[in-house]
Order: sequence, then C-alpha cells, then structure tokens
Amino acid sequence: MILGPQTQLAHLHASKTSIVIDVSSGRDPAIVYWGADLGNVSSAVLEAMVRAGLDPTVGSSVDGGVRLGALALSSSGWSGRPGLAGHRDDGTAWAPALGVDEVLLDAAEIVVDAAAVSAGAGRLRCSMVDPDCGLRAELIVELLATGLIRVRAEVTNEAAEDWTVDELAVVLPVPLQADELLDFSGRWSHERVPQRRHLDLGNWLRESRHGRTGFDSPTMSFCGEPGFDQASGQVWGLHVGFSGNQRCWVERRPEGRQVMAGGELLLPGEVRLAQGQGYRSPWVYAVHADGLDDAAHRVHDWLRSLPGHPATPRPVTLNVWEAVYFDHDEQTLLSLAERAAAIGVERFVLDDGWFLGRRNDTAGLGDWVVDPQVWPAGLHPLVDHVHELGMQFGLWFEPEMINIDSELARAHPDWIMATGARLPVEWRHQQVLGLAIPEAFDHVHAAIGAILDEYDISYIKWDQNRDLIDAGDRQRGGRPVVHEQTLACYRLMDALRAEHPGLEIESCSSGGGRIDLEMARHAQRFWISDCIDPHERAQIMRWTEQIIPPEMMGTHLASPRNSITGRVSELSFRAGMAIWGHFGVEWNLLETTDDEMSRLSEWIAFYKDERALLCTGDLVRRDLGGALLLHGVVARDRLRALYGLIRLESTALAQSGQVLIPGLDDHASYRLRPRLVGNGPERLGEPAWFGVDHEGIVMTGQALRLHGVRAPQLLPDQILILEATRTAG
Repeated sequence: MILGPQTQLAHLHASKTSIVIDVSSGRDPAIVYWGADLGNVSSAVLEAMVRAGLDPTVGSSVDGGVRLGALALSSSGWSGRPGLAGHRDDGTAWAPALGVDEVLLDAAEIVVDAAAVSAGAGRLRCSMVDPDCGLRAELIVELLATGLIRVRAEVTNEAAEDWTVDELAVVLPVPLQADELLDFSGRWSHERVPQRRHLDLGNWLRESRHGRTGFDSPTMSFCGEPGFDQASGQVWGLHVGFSGNQRCWVERRPEGRQVMAGGELLLPGEVRLAQGQGYRSPWVYAVHADGLDDAAHRVHDWLRSLPGHPATPRPVTLNVWEAVYFDHDEQTLLSLAERAAAIGVERFVLDDGWFLGRRNDTAGLGDWVVDPQVWPAGLHPLVDHVHELGMQFGLWFEPEMINIDSELARAHPDWIMATGARLPVEWRHQQVLGLAIPEAFDHVHAAIGAILDEYDISYIKWDQNRDLIDAGDRQRGGRPVVHEQTLACYRLMDALRAEHPGLEIESCSSGGGRIDLEMARHAQRFWISDCIDPHERAQIMRWTEQIIPPEMMGTHLASPRNSITGRVSELSFRAGMAIWGHFGVEWNLLETTDDEMSRLSEWIAFYKDERALLCTGDLVRRDLGGALLLHGVVARDRLRALYGLIRLESTALAQSGQVLIPGLDDHASYRLRPRLVGNGPERLGEPAWFGVDHEGIVMTGQALRLHGVRAPQLLPDQILILEATRTAG
C-alpha cells in the first residue's frame, strides 16, 4: 500500500525483532530503532521514541540537532562518514539533500494508527528526490520472517550531466552500550580468524579491494554488550552481501552516536550515471540477537527458506584433486571411482586438469573443451562408469579466469581485464577474463553449456583463484569494471542452472575467498578453505557457520598428513570434524589400507544416517576452556541432538570439568551417550557416566544445561561424538 503524507513512522516487527523508520515527508528516511521486538506499540509510543532520540541543544552544534538518515547525508550536518557521496564533472551536486516523496509498504496485517503504520515481516520502499541536484534515490528496508533485516539503496541521475557515484552505503544506528566489536580477518588457508576490541571514538573501517570477498573479509561484524558470546549478550551484526569490492565500518562519534554501515567499494569513475541511469547498492544484512548462535540461526533460517536452497540429502562426495592433481590417467580414475563407490561415496568430482592443454597450472584456462590427448574418447568412459556405480558426476571449472598460454587468449587478447596495454601482475600464472564484455560472456556460457549438454553432470566446482588487480575493460579504455564483472558472474551461474535443472554449483575461490550472502543466493555449496587439516578447520568451520549453514559447507576428510600444514591426524579426528557440514573425502583411496577403508565406510554410513539432522538442525557452539570446544546440532523439534566434544591443544587441565549440554528442552528427559564411530578416539579416557556398554546416562534437558556431565579424557586433536535422544515419559 502507498502510505499517505500524514504517515511519519513505520514499524516492522517479527521473530523477536523490530525496526522503526522515520519516513516523514520532505526529509531523508531515518532508522530510529532496530533491536528487540517492541511488540504492538502505539503511534504515541513510537513518536515518543523519536523525541527521546533527538540531540540536546548544546553549544557549537547544529541547531535542532543532526538528523542521521539511513544514507547519512552530509547536508544534514552529519560529520561522520557519509553513506551517499558523488559529484558531477564540474564539481557540483556533491552534497545532495534528499527528501521522501513517496512511501510504499508491502506487508501482511498492516495497522494504521494516527501518524504511524505497523506490520509484521515486510518491505518498506521510500522514494526520495533532490530537484536541485537532479537526483532521485530509493531506500528499501525489508524485515524477513526470520528476524533478519536487509537494506539497500538506489540512486538515479535525472539531470542531463553525468553524475559519478563515489559511495552508496546504508547506515544503521547502534546503541552505545554495544561497545565491544567482533569481526574476522585471515589469509589463504587460514580464513575467518576472530578478532575482538573495545570501541573507542573514531572509525573502524574494513575494506576489500580483492575483486572478491577476500580471505580477510570481516564476514559479519558484530557490536555487542561486553562479554557477549555464542550463548548470550545482545549483539547487532552487519554483513555486506556482495562478492566483489566492498567496505563496512563502525563509527563512534563524540556527540554520542554510533553506527554500523556498509556497501560496495567503487573504484574511481567505476559508476558514472547518464541521465535516467541508476546504481543499486548490494543488500546489507543486519541482525539483532541474543548471542552469536541466535544470530546465526536467523541467517540460516532465511537461507533455508530460499527456493534454490539444496533440499535433497547432501551426497557424500569424493574430490580427486589431492589424489591425482593434474595427472589424469583414465584407469587410475576408474579405479578410484570403484573404490569410492564400495564405501558409500555418492558423488565423484573430477578436478582441474581435464581440458585442453592443462597439464599444469600455467596453461589452458579458458579453453573449456576436453583434451583429446588425455581423453581420446572424451570423458564418457569415466562419466559412464561413475554413473554405473551409482554415483553422481561433478566437474571443475574456473570460468572467470584465463591463462595467457591458451587458445582463447591468443584469439581474444582484448578480453583480458587490464587498464591498458600493460597486463596486470600474474597470480597463479593467470589473468582475469572480462565477463562484462558480452562476447566473452557468451563464449564462456556456450563452452560450459556444451560440456553440460554432452555429459550428465550434476555438480560444478566453480573456482576463482586470484584477486582482480587492475581490473579494467580494455575495450572501453581500461575503465574499472569490478562491479560489472561480479554481476556477470552471478548471471552466468544463474543461466547455467536455469538451463540445466538440478545442477549444483560450489563456490570455491582459492578455498574460502568468496563467501558472502549474495553468493549464497547463486551457489549451493562453499569450499570454505583449501586447508583440510581438521585442527585448522575446527575454527574455520566454527566461524564460517556464522553466516553459512552446515549443509552449504564442503567439509572433507583428507589424507593422514595434511598437504598444507604437514600435521598428521588420526582418522577419527579427520572424519569426526568433517561430518559437521557437507561431508566428503579428499584422499587417495588407492593408497588406503583395508582397515582404513573399513573405518571410513563406518563414518560414511554414520553421516548418511545422521545427515537429515546435521544439515537441518540449529547450531550450538560453546567454548569450554582448556582448548575444549563443543559443537552441536539440535533438531528443530528438540527430539535429538548430536554434539562434538573437541580438544585442540594440551593444557594444564588434564580434564575440563563438567561439560554443559545446551539446546535441549528443559522439561524433557534425554539419554546422553557416546557414539564411538569407527571405534572412536584412540586412548579415550572414559568417565563413569558412559556406562558399561556405553549406554550413557538419562537426565533432563535442564540438568544437562545447568549441571552437565564430566568431560572424558581427550588427547590433543581428538573429537568425541555425543548423542542426546529424548526418552519417553
């Protein structure tokens, strides 16, 4: 419905979350409040909230106080970082003063009360105009049914002269008591490392100029009450849903305001708007929650509600990369497929090295045809055999990249992204293919489509192995096009999936370099890190799950000695860590012993039995001290739960006291027992509650949550699986 000019406030609330927006006509829309649900409050209360938030009159300040709108316009007197910035070539129109001229609300159960309107989950669209600057803008605020909020903005040039967009970000207020900041950084093979700090005056700015989300991405930034953790403490989180350049920031001002903000990072002159053209920002996701697990649930529930979310049981996957690398020998791969099928693997993935001239990583990228020298009969013998064994077949591509040593580069050098004649520095011997060039897009689309048409392929491992450096379009004078390249990637993924129903795409970017909520709308799986060492993966998985649910995370078991860290791990630890996601194997099964194959088959059978729970339940995480972690998944009906008790290091504590078991129904009784899959950890010190036959112990959910059970004796790099099952009565 279109809201009349008398409407000044809009209140959306659902799933324990409220957001209040001031939509007064003639002024820029301002987010008055976002946080815990206010309930069915009256117009008078909402108006009082606005008055209660006005700046006091003090010396040497803006008369009447600063109005902090969702675009943080400098024209309002806001002296912090603006959300909207741009200019015309003559230096004008750089300080727009936008005012609301139309408001639309799309929601169920809309209630109009005097000057305010209230509704449940829904979308609010505010149209704004500045006739003097010749600009029109739009702000969309959407409260999703899970309590997750997303906001985006769009600016349109209505004047004859071009207008360059320098920044378009959305800005949300955060209370000052949220004075502790958690975000993440990292590097290749060691992604999503948490970092915490106390917030002081100033701006904590995080930028990604990688042309992809980045190994050092903040993932989701959280401001919270001091000491917040997975279980408790109010937190306000913000995430920029974009897979290219981006920035986000937290700013605390001397006048007593604090904001979180984010948007795309635009390169100089990247977005110039001719008359009638517009630029739309990425979605910026915001969440208020009680603890980090609650925040994760809201994101997971939304992703699980999307039409493209994987609904079928996640097939146990074998990827052959660490088994054969570039050595594609047909008989070896056929034997690998047979050995994999014998222990219950359901998807066989052929990685890099199958296409024209690809004997190593210096050549071939861009030439997406099967190499006849390696595969004289094409991939048919392997694909057919895989299907005969009852497995799906998957294939590796890197569609956005090109080697200089390739037929495509020799035929179309102008398709390589660069600022001019000089090529960017090489990264893994490769350059970036400009998918923003229509002919290049069509070529890659047709080449990959032809492979998918010829072979029955249900899965693509979609890699992207370098940053976008000097990423310009040489056909247009070398101007920057990271924005267009990112959108073209989305379009290509969507087109291939639309043309090949049932196709699943895994987003891999040198491992975990492109993980964000926009990519999660186009890909169905993420390779979260090239490091498969279970010791390292314990933390990488733990924090990737802050935004990505387990069923979308590729979690594989690798060989005993990890190829990146050199660490040696026992099979029960490698497998026990890998079950908490989309389970797979990255191990040369031709080199395994019969005993290893037998134990691995037990883990695969366990995963198949439990994946309905592992890939649909609510995440539970606890830090127990003494380098001991608890990682669990609880069924939505609270009938069952699985937990992993993980020790990573040796400490002064031989044991870690009582382990509290959270997430169950306080008023129900549960049998808690160890699940010793594949004989469980070696040299496990068993506490008395295990029972003689490992039948476990029966306690109420409340007793398990408040009192818990004695921790078993675990060595470093060991995991014990615990199962809680609701009992009758």
